Amino acid sequence: GERMTWFWHGHWATSYAKVDEPLVMFDHIARLRKNALGDFSQMCEEMILDGALVYWLDGQLNTAKSPNENLARELLELFTIGVNQYSENDVKEAAKALSGIRVVKNSGLVSKDVRRAWTGESTILGTTGYFESATLARFLSLTPACQNFIPERLSYRFISSATTMTDSLMKNSDQAKSLRSMKKAFKNRQVLPTMEALVMSPAFHDPINSQVKSPVEWLVSVLRALRITPSRCSQPDLLLLLLDTLGQRPFYPPSVGGWPADEAWLSVASSQTMIQAAQVIVAEGDLSSLTSVKKTERIDQLADWLGVAEWSNRTRIALQGAIADPARLVVLAICSPEYLVSA
Repeated sequence: GERMTWFWHGHWATSYAKVDEPLVMFDHIARLRKNALGDFSQMCEEMILDGALVYWLDGQLNTAKSPNENLARELLELFTIGVNQYSENDVKEAAKALSGIRVVKNSGLVSKDVRRAWTGESTILGTTGYFESATLARFLSLTPACQNFIPERLSYRFISSATTMTDSLMKNSDQAKSLRSMKKAFKNRQVLPTMEALVMSPAFHDPINSQVKSPVEWLVSVLRALRITPSRCSQPDLLLLLLDTLGQRPFYPPSVGGWPADEAWLSVASSQTMIQAAQVIVAEGDLSSLTSVKKTERIDQLADWLGVAEWSNRTRIALQGAIADPARLVVLAICSPEYLVSA
């Protein structure tokens, strides 16, 4: 559930830097969590009336007389149907349907002021009707474009960030087959069966589709392995500083497009930061899984413990040099190429 909540946090990317109200941001994340594996159409209906998201995208500034298209454009492009699936006129018409929304900033309460709203019909994607926020969001979620878009976003984040799935040469690849099965599973807009299709696909388990862990994914996996509770860490601010330095602090996406994926996280600077942080984190961790076994068994035990399928010869040699020092051994392992990817 939390892994999917994190995915949706990046999908409906909303930043506390602008929202600036803890309770409103808390409600936003709770709404994502509640719908994380449920009905996507229901999620869309709720999110388009989410106080944090509406405020973040200036929805409260959108009136019939003075349109603000921010929320409408992102609803179409980033949240439901994707790029090249709509016209500029669709954006204008969608903005009409979303006009008149008010947000109480300190509570996130959303309401509609009919005096500021468009009350006539709108024509969106060729369909004419009386759209309001929730009906528009549901309408978009049920389009064929959405049936393609959401599985593609899930595949992009969980299988591969490669963009070749629509290439004619890739139609018979495991990745393309996986995507087709996901789109079929998403027919009724249920996220859980779509994710089941994803994790059951050969492409998901193929090492060739390994992705670089994002800073949050890396840190959470390290803390879990070392049995460290962040709130009980002697230097909890260090964890936030680490994520800030690496460019992925939760609740602070850089834009409405969310965070980058895969190799975008690789750099010399980030590697150095991870090594420095790892030394501090490991010093507080539970290393009993290593210290309880013979030195000659530690490298293989380390792989099992950290969920690494196999060490490369180069990494194994580096680990062998630290075999007598459990803390240094773990630091090297959690900063290794094998651990930095999610297979």
